Amino acid sequence: MPPTLASLLRNPALKLAVLAGGDRLAEAAVRWVHTSELDDPTPYLEGGELLLTTGLKLDVGSAEALGQYVARLAGAGVVALGFGVGVSHDTVPQALVDAAAAHRLPLLEVPHRTPFIAISKAVSAEIAADRYKTVTAGFEAQRELTRAALAPDGTTALLSRLAAHLKGWAALYDASGAVVAAAPEWAGRRAARLAGEVERLRGRSAPASAAMAGTEDRVEVHSLGTGRRPRGFLAVGTEERPDTSARYLVNAAVALLTLSLEQSRALQDTEQRLGAALLRMLLVGEPEHARTVAGRLYGGLLDAPVRVLVAERAAGVAGDAVGLLAERVETAALRAAEPVLVVRDAGRLTALAAAEGEVARACLAVVDGSDDLVAGVSAAADAAGVPGAHEQAQRALAVARRRGRSVVEHDEVGSGSMLGLLGDDAVRAFADGLLRPLREHDATARGDLVASLRAWLSRHGQWDAAAADLGVHRHTLRYRMRRVEEILERSLDDPDVRMELWLALKTRG
Repeated sequence: MPPTLASLLRNPALKLAVLAGGDRLAEAAVRWVHTSELDDPTPYLEGGELLLTTGLKLDVGSAEALGQYVARLAGAGVVALGFGVGVSHDTVPQALVDAAAAHRLPLLEVPHRTPFIAISKAVSAEIAADRYKTVTAGFEAQRELTRAALAPDGTTALLSRLAAHLKGWAALYDASGAVVAAAPEWAGRRAARLAGEVERLRGRSAPASAAMAGTEDRVEVHSLGTGRRPRGFLAVGTEERPDTSARYLVNAAVALLTLSLEQSRALQDTEQRLGAALLRMLLVGEPEHARTVAGRLYGGLLDAPVRVLVAERAAGVAGDAVGLLAERVETAALRAAEPVLVVRDAGRLTALAAAEGEVARACLAVVDGSDDLVAGVSAAADAAGVPGAHEQAQRALAVARRRGRSVVEHDEVGSGSMLGLLGDDAVRAFADGLLRPLREHDATARGDLVASLRAWLSRHGQWDAAAADLGVHRHTLRYRMRRVEEILERSLDDPDVRMELWLALKTRG
């Protein structure tokens, strides 16, 4: 968990003293430390901060003013106030202590010999240690799931370990929706009551999922399988919404259970589906799990530089051209005795092969010699870089469609600027529509919102640098950016929004 006031007080180097709110020290989690001498710093706070001040701007002679100051901080979600003595004031004003006690806001005395930066560093170090512990625990939990899946009673062991790590329950259903295993044992009854949710997922292509919150717990149901028809379903129940670590763990369990179910098919089909599942693991950034399950069959492929190819049927073409390509790729792999990972999904083929191998060359030759297919190919990457390579291939595929070509490789896309792809009428119309409210505002009011937005984006959201470019105070720029959000009804904290606005500005000049 993140640092608390109690953990900071246990740090002997800081020598902090509690003057008020001592009953809230253990529960008060510190998200960050902020220093401010303003009498109202709340516009610059998000909540969860330990606020540090020397009281330079405070009216310490007015109990009413100090009460209002503390009320503002408590209302903004400040965790605690740290008052540094020996700079502006030799002691903490008693009226401030009384106000903090009245609002149950912890008040800490910071001695003159303790610099504020030391407190910031201590909090930052505890936050970093907590995050490292969480990530490490998550990786170890995923390794445990993998080891459990490889045991003789792999499915039961995997469900037991998953339920234990989630502090909840887990259940496995077969393709018909019947419960075949559950952990703990009592969870079978709970899982059986979800038959309706499982039935709804049966009609959707895998992978698919559904979440529901009830009076007992929060439940997620995930379909298992790599084909159109799910091979089974995994349900997990937890008291609270799973955090990022828990979600990765569930995704790993879905992948491992999918592999387990596919092993019941014939050898050739098993190998094909194993390759598909491994590729899906790689595409979602789980190379270590992929290595664990690859074994001798695909292990060598994951040790070499690989390339990703994404192919679709060309516009206006009938027939299963993608299916034909899949057969030719698999034939080339058998002929060359090289491993290849292939996934077919919704009319699209994704293949991963050794960058310099015969299979990769065969894939390119088949697509390049066909009028029925269009494809994009990534640059070479290692196993950990497959998600990025997949994105490269998809971008190359989009360029191939735009240019009317059979194959485009990533190196061709990356050799120039993408701004040249933004010149068609549809993109310009989108840019005009997106920026029109801001231009209309600038034409009828003061503020120069378009210019301010351009400067802020070009400086990657750095307030001081962008304000200097514009020749205005950073508070003025902050106000303008809030007006941009209000007018567009979009949040500039969203990276997709920032990207769209930047491309719109570049498109329209």
